[in-house]
Amino acid sequence: MTEVVRRVRVRCGLSRSSPRPWGVALPPVAFVALFILYPLALVLQQSCGYADVFTSEGFRHALWTTVWLALASTVGCLALGFALALVIAFVPFPGAKAVARFIDVYLSFPSFLITLALLFIYGTTGIVGSFQFLTTPWGVLLAEVTYFTPFVMRPLLAAFSQLDTAQLEAASSLGARAPRIVRRIVLPEALPALAAGGSLVLVLSLNEFGIVLFTGAKGVTTLPMLVYSKAILESDYPGACVVAVVNVLVSVGLYGLYRVVSRRAGA
Repeated sequence: MTEVVRRVRVRCGLSRSSPRPWGVALPPVAFVALFILYPLALVLQQSCGYADVFTSEGFRHALWTTVWLALASTVGCLALGFALALVIAFVPFPGAKAVARFIDVYLSFPSFLITLALLFIYGTTGIVGSFQFLTTPWGVLLAEVTYFTPFVMRPLLAAFSQLDTAQLEAASSLGARAPRIVRRIVLPEALPALAAGGSLVLVLSLNEFGIVLFTGAKGVTTLPMLVYSKAILESDYPGACVVAVVNVLVSVGLYGLYRVVSRRAGA
C-alpha cells in the first residue's frame, strides 16, 4: 500500500507539503457563505411582524392556493407522465427515441415560454379565447401540468429502460393483458422513479412564479406572488421577508423529502 501511495504522489505531482484540505475547501465555503447564506441571513433578519402576516387573510389564501396548486399539479403530472412514459417506452412507433431526447431538451425551457404558447390557445385573443381559460386557477393548473410533466417522465423512462423485458414477455405469453402487466410488473418497478419525480415537481410547483404571473389569473395569489406583491407593489419589505422565510422553510422540507426519495431510488 505504501508503494501505491508513493506512485500516486509521483504521478499526480503531490508531496507531503501539499495544501491541507481546509485550504482547498476554504474558497467554495467562503463563496457559499457570502453569496448564498449571507443574503438568506439578511432576509431572516429583516423579517418581522410574523403575527400580523400569519393572521392576515391574504397570507392564508396564498398559502392555501400554493398548497393545493402544488398538490394538484403533482398528481396531474404523475398520472399524465406515467401514461406518456409507458407509450414512449413500450409502444413501438416511429420517432420514439427522438421524442425521448426532446424531453431532455424540454426540461431546459423556461416556464413562461410554455405559458406564452398556451396563451395563443386559451388567451383572450387565442383560438378559444372567449372562455378566458387561463385567467382561472384551472388555467394555471393546466400550464403547470403541461410544463412539469416531463420532470416526471425523465426518471420514469430511465427506470423503464432498466426493466427486464423477459418478465413482460413471460406475462404476455401466459395470457396476462396489458393493464394487468402494468399493474403487477411495471408499476412496482416504477414507484421509486414516480416518488422521485413527484417530489421534484412538488418542490418546483411550490416555488413557481413565472406561470402564475404570465397567465394573469385573477384571484390566484401564491406565496411567491405574495412576496412579489409585498416587496415591489406595496414596499412592505418586512412582510415580504416573512412570507419568503415561510416559503423557504416549506421548500427546504420538501427538498429534504426529495433527497431521501432520490437516494432510495438510486437517482
